[in-house]
Amino acid sequence: MPARPNSTTDPAGTVAELLLARAEDEGPGLIFEERSWRWREVVAESARCAARATTLRRAGPFHIGVLLENVPEYLFWLGGAALSGATVVGINPTRRGAELARDIRFADCQLVVTDANGSALLDGLDLGLAADRILRVDSPSTGDGPQAGENQSAGDSPPGGDGAVVETVSPSDLLLLLFTSGTTGNPKAVRCTQGRLASIAGRAAAGYGFRGEDICYCPMPLFHGNAIMALWAPALSVGATVALTRRFSASGFLADVRRFGATRFTYVGKALAYVLATAEAADDAENSLREGFGTEASSPDRAAFERRFGCRLVEGYGSSEGGAVLNVTPQTPVGSLGLPVPGDDIVICRPQTKSECPPARFDEAGRLLNADEAIGEIVNRGSARSFEGYYENPEGDAERVHDGWYWTGDLGYRDGDGYFYFAGRGDDWLRVDSENFAAAPIERIVERHPDLAAVAVYAVPDPRSGDEVMAAVELKSGTGFDPVRFAEFLAEQPDLGTKWSPRFVRVMAELPLTATGKITKGSLRRTAWQGDDPVFWIPDRTGSRYVAMTGADRERLREEFDRYGRSGLIPH
Repeated sequence: MPARPNSTTDPAGTVAELLLARAEDEGPGLIFEERSWRWREVVAESARCAARATTLRRAGPFHIGVLLENVPEYLFWLGGAALSGATVVGINPTRRGAELARDIRFADCQLVVTDANGSALLDGLDLGLAADRILRVDSPSTGDGPQAGENQSAGDSPPGGDGAVVETVSPSDLLLLLFTSGTTGNPKAVRCTQGRLASIAGRAAAGYGFRGEDICYCPMPLFHGNAIMALWAPALSVGATVALTRRFSASGFLADVRRFGATRFTYVGKALAYVLATAEAADDAENSLREGFGTEASSPDRAAFERRFGCRLVEGYGSSEGGAVLNVTPQTPVGSLGLPVPGDDIVICRPQTKSECPPARFDEAGRLLNADEAIGEIVNRGSARSFEGYYENPEGDAERVHDGWYWTGDLGYRDGDGYFYFAGRGDDWLRVDSENFAAAPIERIVERHPDLAAVAVYAVPDPRSGDEVMAAVELKSGTGFDPVRFAEFLAEQPDLGTKWSPRFVRVMAELPLTATGKITKGSLRRTAWQGDDPVFWIPDRTGSRYVAMTGADRERLREEFDRYGRSGLIPH
C-alpha cells in the first residue's frame, strides 16, 4: 500500500488540496452500512459531483443546499463543492414548513441535493427554485454518485481526468454555510472558507492525535459543525477512515462501534446521556474505541461513559464561528470548560459596561453563591480574526464583533484560578441537544393558540447539559389553560421544530413588561419553574403529556441537578 500523505506535517491551504492529496490513496476512506470506499474512490466521486455542479451552475452565488441524513452522498457533494469552488449549505432537517423554505431561499441555493425523505419535507414549499434544481440522490434520473447499498466502482481515473472538472480554488473561497441562531428570530449562516476549514483540519488532527489508521465514527449530523470540523476534516487531513451512520441512535451506538471497529467518535450535549440510558452489559468495555471528542456533556456522564466503555473523552469549547476556544487540560476542574488557547485574552464581561465580572464564589457543596455578579458573557478581547462573519447579515456580524472584541453570546463565569464554566445562552438563545435556535420562531407558533393573549419563550437550564425550552403564557380573558388541548395544539403545528416544544409552561395573569410595553424575559428565566404561578411540565422527556408541577416534582428536579453537578444553575 502506498504511503499516505500527512497534511498535518505539510499543511494544505485549501480543502481541495487536502482532497487531491488523497487522489491516489488506496487506504480505506469511507464506510457506510455494508459498503466501503477507498480514499481514491471518495475523491473520484467528489470530482464527479464537482463536474455535475459545474454543469448546472448559474450566475450568482454558487451555493448548493444539502438536505440529507449522514449518507455517503453528503460527503461526496461536500468534496465536490471543495473541488469546484462551490459552497455547501447545510440544511437542518429538523426545520419545518416556512422556516425550512426560508433557510434555502436566504442562502441563495442554486441547487438542493436531497432524497425521498427530504423531498417530502420540501413538497409544496416556495423555495424559489424550479423542480429540476432539486437533485434526488436516490433517483436514477437525477442522482450523482453511487446509491447507498449499491456496489458501483468510482472509476480509476484521478480527478481532472476523463472530463471531470476541478476548479482552481483559493483559501478565501467560501466552502460552508452552517446555520446557527442568534438573538434574532431567524437563523444565521456562519461562513467558513476553504482556508479556515483546512487550518482547523490540521490543528485538530495534531492536537487530538488523529492517525491514519483511525476509524472515525460520525453519529452527529453533517449539517452541524461538530461532525465536519471535529471529525471529517481532521480525518481527511491524515487519511483516516470516516464511518457514517444515517442518524444518531443510542441503542445502536455500541453495535456501530463494534461493526466499524471505530477508534474515535464525536458527540455533543446529551448524546452521552442517551447512550448511558441503554441497558448496561458486562462486556460494554470490550470495544475498539480509544477517544471521543465533544462538548457540553455533564461531568458525571463523562465519567460514567469512560468507566463503562473504557474510552477516554476530551471536551472543548468552541463554535462554528470560531471566535473563541477553551481547552480542557488534565488539571481542569470537574465541570469546567477549561482555559483559553495561549495568546487569547478571553474574559467574562458585562455587555452593557464592558467591565470584567468578578470571580465566582462557591459554597462547600460547590454551589455558585454570586451568580448575579459573576455571570456574564464570554468575550475574546484579543482577536476576532478567525470569525469570518455571517452570510448577508451585517447586524449579526456587529453583534459578534464590536470594538475589536468577539462576543460569543454565551454566558459563563470564572473561578479564582481562571477556569471557565458555562452558564447558558442569552435570554433569547436556546441550545437543546446541541442545536442552537432562537425563541422568536417558537413564540410565533405558540401564539396561534386561540386562548393565548401573549407568549414568551426562553431557555432554562437542563440538569445534564445545555438548555430546555420553557414558555410563559398569558391567557385571554374568560379562558383557562387546558394542558391536554395545549399538547394537541402543538402536535398539530407542521412548522414546529422537533426540539422546539416547551417542556415547561408557566401560566400567568400578565407577562412582565418593560416601560415601553415590551415583554422582558430576565425575571422569567431567573424564576424558571419556581414561584407562585401554576407551572405545567412534561416529566418524561420522551412524552408529550403536560401535568401540573408539584413541590415534590421541583425537589426531584433539584436532586437531578445535584446528581449531575449543575446545582449552581438552579434558579432561585
